[in-house]
Amino acid sequence: MKALSPSRIMLLTILAMLAFAGNSLLCRIALKHTEIDAVSFTSIRLISGALMLWLIVWWRGERIGMRGSWFASLALFTYAICFSIAYTSLSTGTGALLLFGSVQITMISYGLWTGERLQSPQILGLILALVGLIALLFPGLTTPPLLSSLLMVGAGIAWGIYSLLGKGVANPIQATASNFLRAVPFAIGLSVSTFHQMRLDLAGGGYAVASGAIASGMGYAIWYYALPGLKATQAAVVQLSVPVLAALIAIPLLQELITLRLGLATISVLSGIALVMHQQHKPQPS
Repeated sequence: MKALSPSRIMLLTILAMLAFAGNSLLCRIALKHTEIDAVSFTSIRLISGALMLWLIVWWRGERIGMRGSWFASLALFTYAICFSIAYTSLSTGTGALLLFGSVQITMISYGLWTGERLQSPQILGLILALVGLIALLFPGLTTPPLLSSLLMVGAGIAWGIYSLLGKGVANPIQATASNFLRAVPFAIGLSVSTFHQMRLDLAGGGYAVASGAIASGMGYAIWYYALPGLKATQAAVVQLSVPVLAALIAIPLLQELITLRLGLATISVLSGIALVMHQQHKPQPS
């Protein structure tokens, strides 16, 4: 594949981050301003995402085949359903921060469990990130709902597991398409079992399709296309922008406010994770 120019890599990276932030915004808008329920939103999102990814794989002249795994698909489904249910009562920025923080802490924790060692600045960064998340959930007037917060943390852990399972995959777009397809039966099964609680409307369905096909399917494809042109540190740190973008766009779009608690927690979590990532990829003296 022809190497991309730095300007094109930057453009694709910005588009991918906007797509990832868009998932939080589209889900929050749908569940707050339309009649659709969280389970139906998840099912439509996964089905439309699977169709879009299948089309992308087909357009590339490839076949999905038996890429991915059922375990990875279960992790993907767990992330998607916990994400949707949590956003029935979480603000966009709070949800994005809890999700992103949990994903990164899950992956950092796995590294420690498998024998990686942290230097002093990394330990400080991990403590900062954990303190930020705990402070956000600590009881108070502006504390987000506990159950929804725990569900979003669960979504982050599931996405962290999914990301770890996908490390080193030769063709990530094929694997993602396969995992989306495998996740569809889980979503349909849950929809059938909660049929009596199903609520659908055209606007909510449209947001779900946009979340699945554009923010998820096209977003992941764009990200994987840009990824080879980024250094490991750049790829890790640029994702710090996602919760910030989601929170900032939600201010005019959803009239959501950034509270002092959320602002301080965001600074603590993102600074801590950035410190861990920077030190992790920093060249060591020989």
